[in-house]
Amino acid sequence: MAMVPGFPDARFWADSEPDYANALPAQSGPWLILSSGGADGAFGAGLLTGLTAAGKRPDYPLVTGVSTGALMAPFIFAGPHYDDALHKAYTEVSAADIFEAGGSTGESFVNSWPLKDFIAKQITPELMADIAAAHRAGRRLFVVTTNLDAERSVVWNMGAIAARGGEQATKLFCSILLASAAIPGGFPPVMIDVEANGKHFAEMHVDGGLGGQFFVAPASLMGVSSQYRLPATGLYVVVNTGLQPYFKVVDRFAPSILTQSIGMAVPVDTRLMIDRAYLAARRSGIDFNVATIPTSFNAPSAGAFDPKYMGALFKTGFEQGRGANAFSDKPPPYPGAPAAQPSHIEKTGAN
Repeated sequence: MAMVPGFPDARFWADSEPDYANALPAQSGPWLILSSGGADGAFGAGLLTGLTAAGKRPDYPLVTGVSTGALMAPFIFAGPHYDDALHKAYTEVSAADIFEAGGSTGESFVNSWPLKDFIAKQITPELMADIAAAHRAGRRLFVVTTNLDAERSVVWNMGAIAARGGEQATKLFCSILLASAAIPGGFPPVMIDVEANGKHFAEMHVDGGLGGQFFVAPASLMGVSSQYRLPATGLYVVVNTGLQPYFKVVDRFAPSILTQSIGMAVPVDTRLMIDRAYLAARRSGIDFNVATIPTSFNAPSAGAFDPKYMGALFKTGFEQGRGANAFSDKPPPYPGAPAAQPSHIEKTGAN
């Protein structure tokens, strides 16, 4: 029942089939799905920039983002003229631009005020105006957060928020982006003021990845027994996280144990979601395309949000996006599976 005052069309539950159907773009075309991944979002940022350089990037009618995918989604949705901003955001930042080490808040191990400030600087009036214009033209930008109080994922219609205009719209827009990347326990939750039945209260929102590493449609519509057909001409999933396991001796320290555990769980969830998206695309009779970080990528990282590491990953994504094999038409093989050469396609989604 709750809604953000002044923004009645700002959001819907991610598991609501009717609300999802009503929020979809009217125009047909390829959908772009951007996953979680933290600093590894440099791959997706590079990939989309590479597609631009190759002249292979369409205006996707629908762009969805979760966590780091949410942070890059506004730039990608607004168009290639924001590629420079996207490049800088994923190659010139450091850990100091994302969190304050030792800044425990009682709700988290670190304080994310630097990321809050960074987002506020990036979401300019020009960017908001361009997102609003694309929304009015019929395209849609969705970002996912998790309402921890309700234990449900929320999809935010970011174009509708931008179209409302004004300081409150920009503030809400930035809060949603911050919330979508707020890893529970690591970063503080984001409180969003809402109203229901004449009463005002604050909802607690955290990382959208808690309900899934990317978003295509409500889970009930993506299930293997569903007969739902995605109203798109193609599905393009950009996976901003490494899917291969790696060995690391874990310190007997709560933050280290939690970080490594999340790092193990995310690829497992991501692979399951890729498989489900692949089946949904086949059932819908549309092209399935997925871009993942190459298994050959092995640049060292000096720590969280290392600019050199992110720069190398951005370059890898850029070269993949600019090349002939930007996307594969099959899910990546699982570790331990017999070696196989996944097929690739040169399609861009411009169908």
